[in-house]
Amino acid sequence: MLELVNVSKSYERPGQEGRLEVLRDISLKIGNGESVAVVGPSGSGKSTLLNVIGGLDRPTEGRVLLGGSDIGRLGDAALSRVRNKKIGFVFQLHHLLAQCTVLENVLVPVLAEKGRRCGQEVRERALGLLDRVGLSDWSLHRPGELSGGQLQRVAVVRALINKPRLLLADEPTGSLDKHRAFEMADLLGELNKSEGVTLIVVTHSEELAERMGRVFELSEGRLFDRSER
Repeated sequence: MLELVNVSKSYERPGQEGRLEVLRDISLKIGNGESVAVVGPSGSGKSTLLNVIGGLDRPTEGRVLLGGSDIGRLGDAALSRVRNKKIGFVFQLHHLLAQCTVLENVLVPVLAEKGRRCGQEVRERALGLLDRVGLSDWSLHRPGELSGGQLQRVAVVRALINKPRLLLADEPTGSLDKHRAFEMADLLGELNKSEGVTLIVVTHSEELAERMGRVFELSEGRLFDRSER
């Protein structure tokens, strides 16, 4: 479903010689419906790796294959369509629109697709997902009326509205207290199974990582499978 082939990522360093190498020759295969955690110290490149996988950034070298297609070769417009239709993103901060209701926030990815309207089927999916995460009574409320844990659940529903094949979560429990973090971990695991979506989580939380099917560690730009170390 997802394959990284010799992926490296480096950046120019203004005023300094050479480039900053963040990812080094990473190869990885992830199957449909798998759940994967990527752990590592701050600054190790975990978010960069997730951004490269999700097409938010392009690798300096190597290929990122989603369903066999090299997304790094796509133009900006085509890549945006892939991100919107096939990939869901959940970040540490929910990035909800304060002026919109919960339901409207969930439907934003649908409205982002040119020429697409929010028909009854899409609205029913949105309401059904909100019900599954315990927020059916909050669909007409605005983000300012919700708790931090509720806001993150809305962000997860928004990421799933277009039925993506891949869900990427960058520190999804980082802004939550321990109780809410456990709830979010349970939710991601349940949705991974019930929606059949492939899940990749970047996290500092060992508790969250241990709930995933496989755990990888990023160190000095290289990715290691913990089961092989």
